[in-house]
Amino acid sequence: MSQDDEARRIARAQLPAGLRPETLAVRTALASSQHGENSEALFLTSAYVQPDAETSARRFADMEDFTYSRTSNPTVRTLEARLAAMEGAEAAVATATGMSAILMIIMGLLKAGDHVICSRSVFGSTISLFAKEFGKFGVETTFVAQTDVQAWREAVKPSTKLLFAETPTNPLTDVCDIAALAEVARGAGAVLVVDNTFCTSVLQRPLSLGADLSLYSGTKFLDGQGRVMAGAVCGSKRLIQDVFGPVVRSAGMTLSPFNAWVLIKGLETLNLRMAAQSANALAVARWLEAQPDVARVYYPGLASHPQHELAMRQQSGVGGAVVSFDLRGDAPEAAKAAAFHVINSTQVLSVATNLGDTKSIITHPATTSHGRLTPAQRQAAGIGEGLIRLAVGLEHVDDITDDLQRGLSTLRSQ
Repeated sequence: MSQDDEARRIARAQLPAGLRPETLAVRTALASSQHGENSEALFLTSAYVQPDAETSARRFADMEDFTYSRTSNPTVRTLEARLAAMEGAEAAVATATGMSAILMIIMGLLKAGDHVICSRSVFGSTISLFAKEFGKFGVETTFVAQTDVQAWREAVKPSTKLLFAETPTNPLTDVCDIAALAEVARGAGAVLVVDNTFCTSVLQRPLSLGADLSLYSGTKFLDGQGRVMAGAVCGSKRLIQDVFGPVVRSAGMTLSPFNAWVLIKGLETLNLRMAAQSANALAVARWLEAQPDVARVYYPGLASHPQHELAMRQQSGVGGAVVSFDLRGDAPEAAKAAAFHVINSTQVLSVATNLGDTKSIITHPATTSHGRLTPAQRQAAGIGEGLIRLAVGLEHVDDITDDLQRGLSTLRSQ
């Protein structure tokens, strides 16, 4: 290949400034290979041949070129570049799962004696990771109400190093004021991490609101079809490369190239899926509010949601694609039996624990995503036995509501 040919090939990966997120989600990538492939290549290799020992030594020292796939891979790097571009971040790092992304953040930023402030409404495994696993290593965590900024402010200690929020939360869709929490974090000299899994950068860009890091479980909407596990963090080059880079290299939280390639393809339709699934979710949420056996619906797109106005400002005027609802009834066992009846009566929805899939998924949080928490922790998080979470997909909305109606219409006969 001549130098002119090489220059033209590399130029294909250089995009003009000012492109919209929809275009960045399709076009951001490393340069194509000498074959000029239009679809991003999948590099299934663990090692990379070096031209000589001197080059090998230099590349292993600076870690800027490809040496070993635990540290870098062209397919993974394309995904990271695309995520960073969509998020408006300087850099991104991809990990094996969303939980491993949180683990990476904790290992990179915290040590024994440090203090974390975390929403008590976050995903159950996140609570366990902070409270149980890292509590063993001397990291203290204070759990506060997601929506009470003053509670976050009052929880600050001299040892506070990290604020962790998830907005909307899983499964109750509580929405926090990202800009207000960023102010609290700055005042404490701490890092604010926002789990952006439910909204993705299509609806919400936490970094633009003052957050230091935007976190993803790529297993969810970024993939979009329930195929692979993945995680990612977007932020400044200083944090992503200097702080988290050594952690990933040493601890091996690496995302596989195949999983990265699947996410690259998923990102190309993310804007379309988020719009369609959010529209379906709003219609389902409105339908659920009218059902006599539904006590409460949790969905930021509804005017009845306590943080509706804040959510509309932060989330581009869209509520997202996850709806949760409480069934009527006070006795825990009766509420659980009712929830199981509704779930078991479905014939179209998938009974599973994932979300963000094109197939709608229904689950019982108290016995799945939050099942490992103690009853007291579930109560503090607002996870009741009659709570059902619905991750809305791309089926016709009437088929979704008809499927829910199978169980709701027969509750009184149980």
